[in-house]
Amino acid sequence: MSLTRESAPSSRWRVVRNILLYGGCSGLLIAVLNLTEYRFLVVEHSVEIYVALVAALFAGLGIWLGLTITRKRPEVIVNAKETIIKEVPAQAAGPFVVDETRVSQLGITARELEILGLIASGLSNREIAERLFVSENTVKTHSSRLFDKLGAKRRTQAVQIGKTSRLIP
Repeated sequence: MSLTRESAPSSRWRVVRNILLYGGCSGLLIAVLNLTEYRFLVVEHSVEIYVALVAALFAGLGIWLGLTITRKRPEVIVNAKETIIKEVPAQAAGPFVVDETRVSQLGITARELEILGLIASGLSNREIAERLFVSENTVKTHSSRLFDKLGAKRRTQAVQIGKTSRLIP
């Protein structure tokens, strides 16, 4: 983020410098055309001059459009209530550590915590059962007990509570 803030003034200076440079070159070109009796030049080479002006216009438009389109924009997320949330990437302070006091307060077992992590990774009950080498009913039992302990009604709610309680990363 600090690089972006530092590069913004230099980027502006570069734009101003380019504008002054092109303006100076244009002024010099006009002076040269006046000295060489531009009327004769315009009459003889009017098509080439018009083509060059159109080419310069489209080159400038292409550069501006390219810079505008490729500019990085923040990610925008729309939640269920149709409110717009801007996503800001956050840097982790360090490796994730489970809040053991919260785990013991809620009475969550190691297996239930493991199942909560697998639910958070998006696995279904069948996939969790296959990964843990248990039956699907065992996963359902652990999930329902976990939901009761967390006070959750749905899987997504359990994951949200688990993240805010620092039970899962």
